[in-house]
Amino acid sequence: MRHRRRRTALLVLLLAGTGLVVVDAARDRPELVPSAAPEASPTAAATVPPAPAPTTARPSPSRSPSRTPTPPATSAAAPSPTPSASPLATRGVAAVKYPERGRGSFTEVATGGPALGTAGTLRRFRVAVEDGTGQDATAFAAEVDAILGDPRSWVAAKRFRLQRVPKGAAAEFTIYLATPATSERMCALGGLDTEKYTSCRLPGQVIINLARWLTAVPDYGAPVSTYRAYAVNHEVGHQLGQGHEACPAPGEPAPVMQQQTLGLKACLAYAWPYLAGRRYSGPAIP
Repeated sequence: MRHRRRRTALLVLLLAGTGLVVVDAARDRPELVPSAAPEASPTAAATVPPAPAPTTARPSPSRSPSRTPTPPATSAAAPSPTPSASPLATRGVAAVKYPERGRGSFTEVATGGPALGTAGTLRRFRVAVEDGTGQDATAFAAEVDAILGDPRSWVAAKRFRLQRVPKGAAAEFTIYLATPATSERMCALGGLDTEKYTSCRLPGQVIINLARWLTAVPDYGAPVSTYRAYAVNHEVGHQLGQGHEACPAPGEPAPVMQQQTLGLKACLAYAWPYLAGRRYSGPAIP
């Protein structure tokens, strides 16, 4: 009996020791908590094995200027590179592609247009678009007509009218739409350095830079259509004998003969030589 009691006590101690080992082992093991889906019940969640950790760390994708988080990639393939954008793209304006250089030759619009204005001497011009730009010459000519025929444009003076004439007809000047490289070369012939950026005017030639025509300039604060009207009116204004002017005061409309391409100087974008039926101008720049 004594030996039996001893064996029984030993067995109890051994079982208690085993239980302690099991309890300690369970205490040292990290608790596995399954990730719960929003609609999963606690019982169902307990049966879901934990998701395996990712084997490869991916760098965080870059964010757009609006700081909208980019969704994770659904494929293991690397994302394709983002094409470079024009300066306007970073200011909320869609990037526009244009060729830096064309063929150097021009196609003149074959048809003429109506007389623009109501009174005065008729002054004729032609329109030509550089080949290889992808621009429709007829559409460009129609937009030029709409700008120069606007009642806020130069014809508001009623001292002259303007009319686009067809290819080969006698004209006082030609309005060219040219790529940055070609416009720079043309302007340089008259001693002007445009750095492929600005438009220019030479005697008998109004040269509109294609890049500016399509994208305007950063921080202009007005639609591209407004900048186009400014560019045409400004360069044609030079052809009509007008010189450069300055911003009259902060917050005022910019005179059309101000070099708005190079900055508004605290003025507001304005595309026309006439405002409320009167000639609008700023201080002359020598």
